[in-house]
Amino acid sequence: MRINIPPLTRVLLGLLLAISIAHQTTRYFFGGFDPELLALVPQWSLFYPWVYFTATFAEQNVVTLLIAGATILYGGKYLERAWGSTEFGKFVLLVTVLPNLIATFVYVLWFAITRDDSRALAFIQGSVALQGAFLVAFKQLVPEHTVTILQGIIKIRVKHFPAIFLAANTISGLVIGTDTALVLGWAGFFTSWTYLRFYKKQAELSGASTGGPTIKGDASETFAFAYFWPDVVQPPIAAVADGVYNALVTIRVISPFSAEEVETSNVQATARGEDGLPSLLNQGGKKGGGGKREEAERRRALALKALDQRLHAATANKQQLAAAPPPVPISQEIPTSSTETPAESDQT
Repeated sequence: MRINIPPLTRVLLGLLLAISIAHQTTRYFFGGFDPELLALVPQWSLFYPWVYFTATFAEQNVVTLLIAGATILYGGKYLERAWGSTEFGKFVLLVTVLPNLIATFVYVLWFAITRDDSRALAFIQGSVALQGAFLVAFKQLVPEHTVTILQGIIKIRVKHFPAIFLAANTISGLVIGTDTALVLGWAGFFTSWTYLRFYKKQAELSGASTGGPTIKGDASETFAFAYFWPDVVQPPIAAVADGVYNALVTIRVISPFSAEEVETSNVQATARGEDGLPSLLNQGGKKGGGGKREEAERRRALALKALDQRLHAATANKQQLAAAPPPVPISQEIPTSSTETPAESDQT
């Protein structure tokens, strides 16, 4: 039986299983490595830099291992087919290493302020950052897709998952004490969103082939930072986010989006929304080069459809403006029947 899992996703699943088993075996039989060589411990991490990557795959128990496995299997299958193995590999490397570096900085700072040795010796491990990063990617690609749970009793749109995920990890961290999950969750979220919003290159849907023109980042309105949160809190969050964005543009950390980039990204987002989630998940069974050609044609058709809708709307607006009567100057009086009567009497 053929296993329908993309190659890099299979590698990540193998790493997860091998690193988690090695980590737990050494802890059970030998009390763990001394110093720790697979999980991340802030005090030792600079001397063993590979742990910034391996710590993501070193799960603590069977439950978290199963959750991580499901995340990589289903998230990896979709994202690797949507982006390709190379882009997916860059994304995974970024959202595993950078959140662990951020978490290390947070715990070292925590130790420096409190002088609590447990902060410097905390075990930072697990796929929480990867989970948050994948949810942000799904929010970008299929925000309106609805996930049904318990035979349709619970229905949640994909665009709401990042906020639910962050709220759950924040409450858990403050109440139960799972502070590492809190830090990693937020770090994974911000790393993923920043990369996808401003830096990741993606093919234009109107391209005739998968090697066609690319655009940098995603300037679409629906992927703005404020749109990750409930409607009631979006205005104040948008105000703060706009201020941060303008400050970063001023100091040239990021480049500002042009009106054309925003329009193009909005067309991309509309096309992705119409495409939906299941079609890409079912592309793995296609053999040969036909799959790429069909994918390119599908992208082109979706983009043309979205662009056609926008052109029709723009044309309709122009026609309405052209049909409207021109304004009458204030100084010009419109002749009436009462003003024409004297002229007729003069002629007679």
